[in-house]
Amino acid sequence: TGGGTTGSNSNVIDYITISSAGDATDFGDLTAARRHSGALSNTTRAVWGGGYESSNSNVLDYVTISSTGNATDFGDLTVARYGGMGLSSNTRGVFGSGDGALTTIDYITIASTGNATDFGDMGGDSEYSPPVSNKTRGVFGSRTSSSNVMEYITIASTGNTTDFGDNDAKQATGGSTSNSHGGI
Repeated sequence: TGGGTTGSNSNVIDYITISSAGDATDFGDLTAARRHSGALSNTTRAVWGGGYESSNSNVLDYVTISSTGNATDFGDLTVARYGGMGLSSNTRGVFGSGDGALTTIDYITIASTGNATDFGDMGGDSEYSPPVSNKTRGVFGSRTSSSNVMEYITIASTGNTTDFGDNDAKQATGGSTSNSHGGI
């Protein structure tokens, strides 16, 4: 986990070992204290994007998961945002819109550093859309409390989202998780 708020913005990165129960341990620090960042990873790197410092941020930070230490600057998103959720394949990371009416989707190649590139657009604003993904497809959950629309992308390509179907209820800011077969 990285960033967040404890009354003021935090730059703390913590880690856990999933195979054993126990408390989180300090990993290092993000390059700036911020909250509402998107995050994604592959088996080697974790990347945080955007968030809110004293204003919206376009900063991308990364760490190498197998070693502890402070985050390093990865590059910048195409537009500053908070609440832009991340999803990934083993190769590519995607940050979906966020920040109210913003519809911009960006992508990065996780193994290299550099600025994000425009991927396409969401069908509507998607502040805090809970995403899930496997190696091929990413799905963004319903994006506001007045919508139950889910949208998907093919991670290896670029383009706008496509309608995936509807959530059972209108909801926003939920959490999500997936394995390679399905999302919850």
